[in-house]
Amino acid sequence: MIDTAVLDFSAGSLTLLNAILAIVMFSIAIDLKPADFRRLTQAPKPVLVGLISQFIVLPALTFGLVLLTQPQASVALGLILVAACPGGNISNFITHRAGGNAALSVSMTAFATVGAILLTPLNIAFWGGLYGPSAEILRQTSIDPVSIAITVGLMLVLPLVLGVTLNTRRPDITLVIRQPLQWLSMGIFVAFIVLALAANWDNFLTFAGGIAGLVILHNALALGGGFTTATIAGLTPFDRRAVTIETGIQNSGLGLVLIFGFFGGLGGMAVVAAFWGIWHAISGLGLAAILARKPARA
Repeated sequence: MIDTAVLDFSAGSLTLLNAILAIVMFSIAIDLKPADFRRLTQAPKPVLVGLISQFIVLPALTFGLVLLTQPQASVALGLILVAACPGGNISNFITHRAGGNAALSVSMTAFATVGAILLTPLNIAFWGGLYGPSAEILRQTSIDPVSIAITVGLMLVLPLVLGVTLNTRRPDITLVIRQPLQWLSMGIFVAFIVLALAANWDNFLTFAGGIAGLVILHNALALGGGFTTATIAGLTPFDRRAVTIETGIQNSGLGLVLIFGFFGGLGGMAVVAAFWGIWHAISGLGLAAILARKPARA
């Protein structure tokens, strides 16, 4: 029974994942300066549209998917939790590959990361509480939104602040380490996910088949929701690509941290987040290859 299955993930592994995600966030932050944020306050529409797509449209679409498909409780809560996370760190790389506004993508990741301190626990509690089976898990788990906010803050926001500070004060250092650190951090992250999956391979094979189709549909909804929201808002194709990809690439690594830190590695939730981590990279790179064939002017 997937709702009672628990994946093997030690406290040491969780600490290591926290550290890896912090390094990944830091590697993105050293691309930013305070001036980037000031420019966005002068023309905030693309970022606001992206945040609405990320934290309002996607969770609402996810809840609609849950109501339509009626998955088991832990699977439903896994989908809701992934949708409540900010955009994934690889979204910036994929946006660049797609010929979209990479600067907007990085800024959206930064703003969404800060917003996640409040909005991620709020969305988990709100949407999870509306679906009866997942609401029961939330009641039994008694998660503390403040603890989730602290986890997000230490793992994502602190590295963001440190990265921006370093880039402001010592741009000579960030120029040297930027590209190697980004590739190294992503490589370590991918290797960690592969090793974690290998340790739980039997469980993953047992449950992933039934979840794969749901995750693929969920990811398609996320990409479609981002594209539609950006189109309705009248964004340029250049900005629309960034919003689309940012909405469709979720921080599943953060999702895994929350699942193992607050839900005890509950099987359905963990398999959803793990499969998301694999699939959104495949779909994102595939979409980027298609979009890159037709350049979008800035």
